[in-house]
Amino acid sequence: MTFEVQHTDNASDARTGVITTDHGQIKTPIFMPVGTAGTVKGVHFSELRDQINAQIILGNTYHLYLRPGLETLRAAGGLHGFNGWERPILTDSGGFQVFSLTGIRKLTEEGCTFQSHIDGSKHIFTPENVMDTERVIGADIMMALDECPPGKSDYAYAKKSLAMTQRWLDRCFKRFKETEPLYGYNQSLFPIVQGCTYKDLRRDAAKFVADKGADGNAIGGLAVGEPTDIMYEMIEVVNEILPKDKPRYLMGVGTPQNILEAIERGVDMFDCVMPTRNGRNALLFTYNGTMNMRNKKWENDFTPIDEDGCEVDKVYTKAYLHHLFKAKELLAMQIGSIHNLAFYLRLVTDARNHIEKGDFVAWKNSIIDQLGQRL
Repeated sequence: MTFEVQHTDNASDARTGVITTDHGQIKTPIFMPVGTAGTVKGVHFSELRDQINAQIILGNTYHLYLRPGLETLRAAGGLHGFNGWERPILTDSGGFQVFSLTGIRKLTEEGCTFQSHIDGSKHIFTPENVMDTERVIGADIMMALDECPPGKSDYAYAKKSLAMTQRWLDRCFKRFKETEPLYGYNQSLFPIVQGCTYKDLRRDAAKFVADKGADGNAIGGLAVGEPTDIMYEMIEVVNEILPKDKPRYLMGVGTPQNILEAIERGVDMFDCVMPTRNGRNALLFTYNGTMNMRNKKWENDFTPIDEDGCEVDKVYTKAYLHHLFKAKELLAMQIGSIHNLAFYLRLVTDARNHIEKGDFVAWKNSIIDQLGQRL
């Protein structure tokens, strides 16, 4: 994997670039739709390609490990072969999902033992077997196993957690270097910066990660309960240290406003379930603000969902989508998901264009407030 910075913004740390993988190029800044179980919920790949313009999607190691399982994935030739997606894929380590299983998981130096949410069976994730699992899944970008502590963890816990994450990271890189890709194309391993909301821990973590010389680096453990201004401050602290010639991936973030603020601070890659989850629940993002399509105000609004949006936005009206949600039709959730993902991809593409034009900060400031309005 290679990364080339193409443009830098004179008024901020925003930049554009191109990531090149064996499954194609990714123009940054980029938003990556979340395909937890090998599918972006309710969205066909043709829609991901042609309407949403997704350049890379995510798979989730925890869910894919449990179902369909590694034997099936290996027999299919990895996730690309299994689901038919021909563009790049990134897999998380499954750590966030495992650590979210409060009460049915146990953390030790070896790794994390947990019970399946499907059938209660017991399993263990270690840095070594997670690397092996991600080799079988075959994503272009693999994430290291880390602990994502709660955003309001006290300093002692955050420091202890970070130390273990760093020991796990050493083990991840050791295993990664001992193994080879299984399907004839290259894979990259991204380490993750943790440290909660403590500047000194974040600096130590960023230095530790930067010294690995990885193809790219991730920032984890944010948007987990801390105030947004603290999140932005942590991004700034970390990005002062992470190498500028490698892509920076902010994990699990966030709202359109969050994304623009993070781009301004030098982040290149994003993912979040928000566009699809909110889309399935009738909340649509637009440049003018958010629309709750269940509200009666849309009942007789026969204008397009978004005149500047993707195909479904122009084909269907607000009144029709309101009707679909009220009738609990499956198509409503599909349209909402496609619209929101297409909007997120349009947002980062527009950001890229304004960085190239040299007016990114002025553009961002002109739209940031209206993005959060309720229509």
